[in-house]
Amino acid sequence: MTEAAAREPAGPLAPDSVALAEAAAGWRGAYVHVPFCARVCPYCDFAVVAGRDDEAAGYVRAVVAETAMEPPWGPLDAVHVGGGTPSRLAPELLDRVRAALADRFGLAPGAEVALEANPEDWTAAHAAAVRAAGFTRVSLGVQSFDAQVLAALGRVHTPEEGAAAVASARAAGFASVGLDLIAGTPGESGASWRATVAQALELGPDHLSVYSLTVERGTPLGRSVAAGAAAPDPDDQAEKYEEAMAQAAAAGMVRYEVGNLARPGHHSRYNLLTWAAGEYVAFGAGAHGHRGGLRRRNHRRLEAYLGAVERGERPEAGSESLDGWGRERERVYLGLRRAAGVTPGAAGARLLTTSSGRRLVEAGVIGLREARLVVLDPLRTDAAAREVLALSAGEC
Repeated sequence: MTEAAAREPAGPLAPDSVALAEAAAGWRGAYVHVPFCARVCPYCDFAVVAGRDDEAAGYVRAVVAETAMEPPWGPLDAVHVGGGTPSRLAPELLDRVRAALADRFGLAPGAEVALEANPEDWTAAHAAAVRAAGFTRVSLGVQSFDAQVLAALGRVHTPEEGAAAVASARAAGFASVGLDLIAGTPGESGASWRATVAQALELGPDHLSVYSLTVERGTPLGRSVAAGAAAPDPDDQAEKYEEAMAQAAAAGMVRYEVGNLARPGHHSRYNLLTWAAGEYVAFGAGAHGHRGGLRRRNHRRLEAYLGAVERGERPEAGSESLDGWGRERERVYLGLRRAAGVTPGAAGARLLTTSSGRRLVEAGVIGLREARLVVLDPLRTDAAAREVLALSAGEC
């Protein structure tokens, strides 16, 4: 695809528009993982470490060195620095990461340069310095505006710090400010959740991500639930999801993926390109990338990652090469996460002829809308995706 074709359509377009969904497949992105955290949350199973911020400068040197190992490619339409907690890094370290990507791959005009941040790190001075380093977008992990829920989630910030973080991002001049919320913490009442969503929307975010608390094996939460503690209730989480979607829609936000909403012009390019099965390079411990039909993943353990880079080796822990059918199946199951849906293609057409696919249609879970396969009941997106993944090449 040409550089001109890969750029975003003239807009601002609605976040759920078909034009954006289709354009995203041609964008190019980069993901950088920052593993450092103030503490490890009990539900987290990401590649993270706590109490090791003194290693941040060395880690960034390794990320910059790894960037130089990747063959030139670009320019980049979207950069996403996630974690972990990228806001644990000093602004000058974040600037080195952005500069390394720009030097190696180039940034397209108006490229999105985003990072994740936690409210306890996000002072006015920090926000201003990160913005001056070239970042244009921030996603703030507020999770809740109820102090008791925050404590249950193991978060260290207060509701007041969550609100102050939004104000700091606005004052610093970020083009897009997003909030992340977690629904369904055991002990969280319906009234608490309604108030959290309302307070989040009162802050006027450009983007809102709503996640359900999940129990992962090997985490403190997973061990606690296995020992008999209360687990999140799926019915409760479904009700809270619907409450959040209703409040956000009434506030003028548009759902463009299962749990992601935005105002026109404020969709996440990085998110859209991943759901479009687009290509992105990835750097850092535990980072996953997709380029040229190859999905690769880095070592999760910080020591293993740093050791490989120090030896001049790519810190790759494994990779998977996708054949034509693998790409087609992935294109459909990822595309089904979007409100805009996906062109059916071979995998989508086959799904509609299977007994399980017909049952999903009859149940109102999936259907065709303007020649696109869409999920009509977002809460059952995973059920539809599982049926796509179950299709074999011989069935087409």
